[in-house]
Amino acid sequence: MTRLGAVLCQAIVLEYGRAELLRRLAHPFWFQSFGAVMGMDWHSSGITTSVIGALKRGLAPLSDELGLHVCGGRGRHSRATPDELQAVGMRTGLDGAALARTSRLVAKVDSAAVQDGFDLYLHGFIVADDGQWVVVQQGMHGARKQARRYHWLSDGLESFVDAPHAAIDGPGQGCIVNLADRRASASRDAQVALLQELAPARLVREFAAIEGVGPQPAKPRTARADAANSGERTGDLFADAGLAGADALQPHLVLPDHHDVRAGDVVMRRLHGALAAAADCGPRDFTELLQVPGVGARTVRALAMVAEVVHGTPCRFSDPARFSLAHGGKDRHPFPVPTRVLDRTIGVLKHAVTQARLGNDERMAALRRLDAQSRALEATADGPSLAAFLQQERRDSHRYGGRSVFGWEAAPEQSATDAAAGQSAA
Repeated sequence: MTRLGAVLCQAIVLEYGRAELLRRLAHPFWFQSFGAVMGMDWHSSGITTSVIGALKRGLAPLSDELGLHVCGGRGRHSRATPDELQAVGMRTGLDGAALARTSRLVAKVDSAAVQDGFDLYLHGFIVADDGQWVVVQQGMHGARKQARRYHWLSDGLESFVDAPHAAIDGPGQGCIVNLADRRASASRDAQVALLQELAPARLVREFAAIEGVGPQPAKPRTARADAANSGERTGDLFADAGLAGADALQPHLVLPDHHDVRAGDVVMRRLHGALAAAADCGPRDFTELLQVPGVGARTVRALAMVAEVVHGTPCRFSDPARFSLAHGGKDRHPFPVPTRVLDRTIGVLKHAVTQARLGNDERMAALRRLDAQSRALEATADGPSLAAFLQQERRDSHRYGGRSVFGWEAAPEQSATDAAAGQSAA
């Protein structure tokens, strides 16, 4: 994941620039697809930890070249983020103290202002040399055993407390206390006014009255009550149910509880388009084009999905499970990671990026053509069912160096001729 994640980021920066990579990391559907194509369990909350960790390791040696710095992580690493940002500031000339304050404020918003029952345990902060940044942090709901991911992007951010998120990834749960919601401005103003106008003793009495503890003073008629009686909007956080429509929602990605990849998790026309594009290119022609020995039909199929991660538009990532069909998953879902295919995918991308840095764009252009061909064929391409596709992948897993957390895949009963054919097919 470290090697593939680093070279994918290099390719995106070469093709579209650093700002575009940051925008993609702030998009929950792309982020999930990015982790899936790297071989992480496609539906798991661990994809966030793995992607941030892989990028932190993989991009560190490339920070001067790419102008990108990955800070933070899970647990104790998240708490070290401000210090890491201060160090980045010293190396690059950025205002490290301001970045550290931003890190703390973003974490405080999602832990205190957004009270959704998810406790933050991961905070990743990626900053570019020009000061642009993206934050990806995640919380866990212990009782539900569910995770929620919060995405922030500096580009276009106008306020840290007024609809600041680029996206939220997690299950909806109805009305919550969300003081970062645009509709909560009156509530935020009222809280500041309370602190400015009321003595601490009165605040304690008011709180006791709300909780039903101790003496409850008579409530005088207020402007808020007058507004409610007159039909005007009040400062209630979600008083107007009509505001709970599309304008009130951020993009949400909700993944199923099942581990296996099912037909409903994959847009099959996109899968068939990728398979048809890989078949039309032909492993022999594609190898000659990229000048990387050993690339076979199976690697080209993986490259078709990798090319989409590099070149695809946001609407293409509504089915992140599809991208797990490139390199499988470490939990054997949808199939064990084909390590030989993964190594050759990384080799192709490294070769393409190296040549592009030297001024030869032909290899990167080949990936663009593969992605374009995949999209063009979607309308007409036909192919196997998902069940048949996965059955074949599992049958060939040992040939491709299949590996998972359970170990290497055992060889099925097969002839020596079949084994040799599998080696070349990768």
